[in-house]
Amino acid sequence: MTEETKKTHKFEADVSQVLRLVINSLYSNKEIFLRELISNASDALGKLRFRALTEPELVEGGADLAIRIEVDRDAHTLTISDNGIGMSAEELENNLGTVAHSGTQEFLQRLGESKDGDVNLIGQFGVGFYSAYLVADRVEVVTRAAGSKQAHRWSSDGHESFTIEAARRMEQGTDIVLHLKEDQRGFEDEFRIRDLVKRYSDYIEQPVELRVEKTAREGDDKKKELEWERINEASALWRKRPQEIKDEQYSEFYKHLTHDFEPPLARKHFHVEGTQEFVGLLFIPKRPPMDLFMPEGRHGVRLYVKRVFIMDDCEELLPRWLRFVRGLLDSEDLPLNVSREILQDSSIVRTIRKQMVKRSLDMIESLSEEDFKSFWSAYGPVLKEGLHFEPDHKERLAKLMRYESSTQEGLVSLPDYVDRMKENQKAIYYMQGASRQIVEHSPHLEALKKRGFEVLLMTDAVDQWATEGLQEFDGKPLVSVMDSDLQLEDEEKDESAKEREDELDGLVKRVRQVLQDNIAEVRLSSRLTDSPVCLVLPEGGLPPYLERLMRLQNADMPRQKRILEINPDHELIESLRAMNERDAESQDVAEWVEVLYDQALLAEGSPIEQPSRFSRRLTNLLTEAAQRRSSTS
Repeated sequence: MTEETKKTHKFEADVSQVLRLVINSLYSNKEIFLRELISNASDALGKLRFRALTEPELVEGGADLAIRIEVDRDAHTLTISDNGIGMSAEELENNLGTVAHSGTQEFLQRLGESKDGDVNLIGQFGVGFYSAYLVADRVEVVTRAAGSKQAHRWSSDGHESFTIEAARRMEQGTDIVLHLKEDQRGFEDEFRIRDLVKRYSDYIEQPVELRVEKTAREGDDKKKELEWERINEASALWRKRPQEIKDEQYSEFYKHLTHDFEPPLARKHFHVEGTQEFVGLLFIPKRPPMDLFMPEGRHGVRLYVKRVFIMDDCEELLPRWLRFVRGLLDSEDLPLNVSREILQDSSIVRTIRKQMVKRSLDMIESLSEEDFKSFWSAYGPVLKEGLHFEPDHKERLAKLMRYESSTQEGLVSLPDYVDRMKENQKAIYYMQGASRQIVEHSPHLEALKKRGFEVLLMTDAVDQWATEGLQEFDGKPLVSVMDSDLQLEDEEKDESAKEREDELDGLVKRVRQVLQDNIAEVRLSSRLTDSPVCLVLPEGGLPPYLERLMRLQNADMPRQKRILEINPDHELIESLRAMNERDAESQDVAEWVEVLYDQALLAEGSPIEQPSRFSRRLTNLLTEAAQRRSSTS
């Protein structure tokens, strides 16, 4: 080749700055270069196959389309080849100079303006090609456009210029020759290349072949030969029609994807066509992962674009309240940034996410009754988070909710609860607490049990926020039996109730005085039938067990003062009223009031501040009662 045939082109932009951007900002690890170059080769093969539909002569000699990788350890080069569409000299200059020719500032501006996903660089040769300089200090591209007899060589060290000259190539397609940097010669290792192809490009539609050395035996002699060996699967299970796939194949693929030793609890395989086209294959594991409730725990699905692996744990496509779902999504036109590692905020992403949520809920709803019990035991509290974070899905989520009940064995659903509601019942009642044992025996339930009203027993910490997101179901409001403004359907204040308030006014004032540091208010109760007192929540208050959990995270959190309700019809309250009327300064009344307050704390499962003092007071009161009984017997 003569010197006159070689043309040197100055980069119009500062390529060094562009390369620093590519190496330091757009790619998190150097091995991404192989994925990018294989993807570009796959695009070139796809373009040739498309044009060959109307121009079959472009595929010379009927050769099979393939991507080939070859290592030369003596020259320290790595070559990625394809027999695809190829490029002309003009295309070489334009395609490989895209970033530089358009100018660094313009390139950065395009990245900054890509808020709506307009900059879709998937398959665009320029930026993906420049990832080669992550590992190479010089790159050569030998290419011959389909339908042309002339090949050309592009060469550059990525600094100030590149050259284009005539070259020879036997068939159409492209060779990218990477002259590896000294500290990147680990990419000459055959096993490393196999691993990278398996990880990132295993499901590329076309074969990926590696030039390997084989030992052949001729009689007593051994002879080493170089052969092409296919190193990618190329058959993506999720691209097949569901009716073509056996349960065993799904199960094996799930185990390969997740490294789980058990088959999944459920799966959903779907294909969406229309404005966007993508395929999804989702699974629910039988057992929850160890990090399910850890804030730093990773979640999401594996993301592919045109069968090219992009990332694990793509969180943008699934909300955290579906973080137990495993699987993958393969998109034909998903917009990414130039590194393919961070999804752009776009309408396409939002559309895909919406479909992923819908299909995940479809999968859950299709579970059998027995499988759903297993699912709820493992993932129920996580699914409840959706009621708080995404109330748009509350109608579907509400039907999936399950709770323990004050009247039924096992878990009940909201539709079942509504079907059993009394004729005069207008609300769905619930109570939150640390455990069923504490909640089902709470004084707060007494009036509702008397009326035959069912109460949902909620014992998950997330229930507080979940019910705030749900608020109502089937037109029935959700009402906490601990709320201070609880109004039962048949409550009516008559004259005798008003007289009772007047009679107990002195005792109420005394209780307020004794407990002023601990409570916000004292009032008569309509929810108690058997217990003398209970503590209820002020408007916007937290259940006591939840307050304790939050205090563990923040010791400086101010204590919440609740409202003490007293049962006007209880014999103990009547005795206290009489004692207070006889002696308004009686220390005995104060002792009894403090014991009742501690008793209310214990009944709801809360700790008392001074257990020894409570024990001493209770002992004194029991002793006095025993002495009186002894003296009268």
